[in-house]
Amino acid sequence: MSRDDENSGWQLTESDPGVFTELLKTLGVPLIVDDLYSLDAESLASLQPLHALIFLFKWLPSSSGDALSALAGEYDPEFSGFFAHQIVNNACATLAVLNALGNIPSLPTGPQLAELISFTAGMDAQTRGMVITSADWLREAHNSLSPPSSISLDGLGLPRKSEDAYHFVVYLPIMGAVYELDGLKRHPVCHGSFEEHGEGWVKTARQVIESRIATYPVDALEFSLLALRDDPLPSLQSSLLHAQSSECVAEAAEVVSRISSEHSKRERWSFENSLRRHNHVGLVHALLLGLAKGGRLSSAQEEAKKIMQARIDKQKTKGEEMDED
Repeated sequence: MSRDDENSGWQLTESDPGVFTELLKTLGVPLIVDDLYSLDAESLASLQPLHALIFLFKWLPSSSGDALSALAGEYDPEFSGFFAHQIVNNACATLAVLNALGNIPSLPTGPQLAELISFTAGMDAQTRGMVITSADWLREAHNSLSPPSSISLDGLGLPRKSEDAYHFVVYLPIMGAVYELDGLKRHPVCHGSFEEHGEGWVKTARQVIESRIATYPVDALEFSLLALRDDPLPSLQSSLLHAQSSECVAEAAEVVSRISSEHSKRERWSFENSLRRHNHVGLVHALLLGLAKGGRLSSAQEEAKKIMQARIDKQKTKGEEMDED
């Protein structure tokens, strides 16, 4: 959840497929995460095999309430799978991933994650959450892709403005039913069984997520959806070898194009993750110093003020607040 908690040691994480895929790589899990821009059957089918859907939404106090609406499923207090409570702020992204990974049968993992899952077997959700968030190596992996906090405003006496909080939950099939695993809820939420044929579990998950999205204003952009799926590269490379051995030129060309697209996507993720790890304060200082020496700092400052004021005015016309400091 994206509320500031300086004492937790867990930093904010972006809802970005490159961030989650890098985390999975650190955990020794051969899966990737992709953006999902549509919930239509065709888009979901293109990502199969699909193991889970990670949903980010704007958190409200009512979001974690114990009462569930008729369309929000039923608590399953007898759930025998892997489920951990969120004990500290800002850990919900990694916790959502672990709640998913812990319920995927026969999933290969790295030794540290395998040991963590084995050690917490049989624990209640609260204790398991405490153990997970106390794992230094996991917190370090989580924080490694968070932008460094290089500038502190503490001690300046500035007013603290409350910020919107966002939260990650995960939907996935477990023991023949679709479950919602939310670390802020006391139990996993069961959304019923699903048919194995056709779309399978994703059909039920789509209906549940669409119902949840429908509770927001029509033009709201306060949520995002990510897909936890098999890495397509091994399958694509096998398809390429088969097409080449069969001398299917057109098919081979199509597969090569898809492989190239996958590699380009991963190169972009790698570059963006390197930017997240980098401390840009030195660069900003050098740019400001260069502008000052060239006598252009004052004009750049005035231009920045105009741009910011335009943004503030635009937000106000929409009836939204924006900090004017």
